[in-house]
Amino acid sequence: MSDSGLNLAVIPARGGSKRVPRKNVRDLCGKPALAWTVEAALESQLFAAVIVSTDSQEIADAALASGAEVPFLREAALADDVTPSSLVTLDALEKMDQSGRSFARVCQLMPNCPLRTAEDIRAAHALLVESGADAVLSVSGFGWLNPWWAMSSAPDGHLQPVHPEALAKRSQDLPDLVAPTGAVWWATAEALRKHRTFYAPHRRGCRIPFANGLDIDTWDDWHLAEALLSARRDRR
Repeated sequence: MSDSGLNLAVIPARGGSKRVPRKNVRDLCGKPALAWTVEAALESQLFAAVIVSTDSQEIADAALASGAEVPFLREAALADDVTPSSLVTLDALEKMDQSGRSFARVCQLMPNCPLRTAEDIRAAHALLVESGADAVLSVSGFGWLNPWWAMSSAPDGHLQPVHPEALAKRSQDLPDLVAPTGAVWWATAEALRKHRTFYAPHRRGCRIPFANGLDIDTWDDWHLAEALLSARRDRR
């Protein structure tokens, strides 16, 4: 039996992108970039409501056209570039509480991660429910880069290993490391209200393919997303 009535999806989409202007509404392979996230949420069939939290009427219009709800416009205090996204999602959850719509679980889907799929969302949801965790964060490996061999670079170019003890070890002998990606973050509503972050004490990681977690911050990221989405569409 579906428990979609218990789940809320929140897509935080601020209007002030600087490095890629109008990033959320710019055309990405035939649709506004934001639409890729809205459509993945709807396709998952897990949510009673898929809402976009934004301070921009242009983004709100694109969200509505994509099938999301925009029950409010976000206040300026939560629309700067330093406010944690968890607080934006918590604000949305609390506004829904005040409107009389309550939820047991909330999923934050960042619109700058357009390659995450409905299946990624479902897999992370299943892990949250089955594990009893407070939160589940999507994570991925580091691709061809080995994080154990990371080095800090001084202004003069001097390299200092972050994990010097790992330099003498083979990569296959080192522990597996993953990095969180903003593609899919789930939490129980109770835990999000209590801890005010998805980094709750009892959290789990749900591994997704490296490409699915791509985070668009720069034009290079944008062009890579275009290539990956085009390749995915060609395979269908």
